Amino acid sequence: MSEFFEPEANQGGEVFFTPDQLKDLTSRIYSDRAGTIGRLTLKQVGNARDLGLQILHETYEPGADTGADMLSHPATEGGIVMSGELEVTVGDQVRVLKAGDAYLFNSLEPHRFRNISDRVAVVVSACTPPYL
Repeated sequence: MSEFFEPEANQGGEVFFTPDQLKDLTSRIYSDRAGTIGRLTLKQVGNARDLGLQILHETYEPGADTGADMLSHPATEGGIVMSGELEVTVGDQVRVLKAGDAYLFNSLEPHRFRNISDRVAVVVSACTPPYL
């Protein structure tokens, strides 16, 4: 919980990051949203607030869901499904995306992410300005 209230550490102009240097933001989605189910992880590259771009490595275990209450925030976001399948809802549009499929939308549109398959889904996404 203390990590939430701490300012993001200055990355010192770092350009390259190893997996253990990615900032785990998973607790932010779970603490801010009622009804979030299943296990999902969100890991951020670098200092998104300082650079105005949030890049995430997202993992959705089978059954993971960002919640029945749709997300909505001022930003633009997009992503590519790297493996598995992920159901993405944007407004009244719903599609199951598979590895190689992508999405891009205005985040003011209510949206939701769910893994309705029996395999882990991995997504690399970007959001500007940063949401979490």
